[in-house]
Amino acid sequence: MSESFGDTATAESDRTTTGGTTADGPTTAGETDERVREEWTQFSFQGEPKLAVEDLDVYYGDDHALKGVSMDIPSESVTALIGPSGCGKSTFLRSLNRMNDRIKSARVAGSVELDGEEIYGSGTDLVELRKRVGMVFQAPNPFPKSIRENVSYGPRKHGDIDKSLLARLTGRDDSEAERELVERSLKQAALWDEVNDRLDDNALGLSGGQQQRLCIARCLAVDPDVILMDEPASALDPVATSKIEDLVEELAEDYTVVVVTHNMQQAARISDQTAVFLTGGELVEYDDTEKIFENPESQRVEDYVSGKFG
Repeated sequence: MSESFGDTATAESDRTTTGGTTADGPTTAGETDERVREEWTQFSFQGEPKLAVEDLDVYYGDDHALKGVSMDIPSESVTALIGPSGCGKSTFLRSLNRMNDRIKSARVAGSVELDGEEIYGSGTDLVELRKRVGMVFQAPNPFPKSIRENVSYGPRKHGDIDKSLLARLTGRDDSEAERELVERSLKQAALWDEVNDRLDDNALGLSGGQQQRLCIARCLAVDPDVILMDEPASALDPVATSKIEDLVEELAEDYTVVVVTHNMQQAARISDQTAVFLTGGELVEYDDTEKIFENPESQRVEDYVSGKFG
């Protein structure tokens, strides 16, 4: 992070509207050049954080994509990550369940703790981590299987449901458990009423919005603690988007939800707190959503949420 300033007057004197490159890195045309004050990113809340991130840096080869990000994410709430394209918000999201490990050029430094346990430790079980911290992607990606099999796929892979021949022969077949799990997960994803009479149909026959809710149900089926969503409604029509937004708010009653979105109005509608990433992979401000959108501390954040740049 950049060096903090001592007082507001000094900070104001170092703000200029610019486009190009500054001492802190490139800026978006129309963006204000401004040093970040540490207190702008220190969001306070009651209770222990579900996820605690400290001095997180991510590199893709020589590209420093995320710079010294520190933030605590509260449990059973919705945290929105906003900012212009290329600012690092999706990189940050993928860092929360080590999805960046799949990118050969990626290198991560810093700490991410889930319930006080470091996820970047050498002994971390990545399968278990991604079971606890599930992810829903921008484009719906159901498997070319039945609706039922999509939902039960994760629990079967993890060994929570056994429908093998041996299980049937020994009377330990989990078919009833599967039926209950599929119904519960689809109800949680607000999809049960629309598909309960065609669970054996191919999931690829569902509409885009239904496919996305099916992917959410698939994530819920393994009973995660945290749900990461990378622009889950960007490819959907307004009606489907509204259903996803309603679902996100409902899920936050039982899960910790972190959502990347380019839609400012969506972030304002569904989130409890909002983190703003701007150019250079920098977390600029993190606070209650109402505060971010109505009275941010950073001039750059105010310019961004008001549509002056980005």
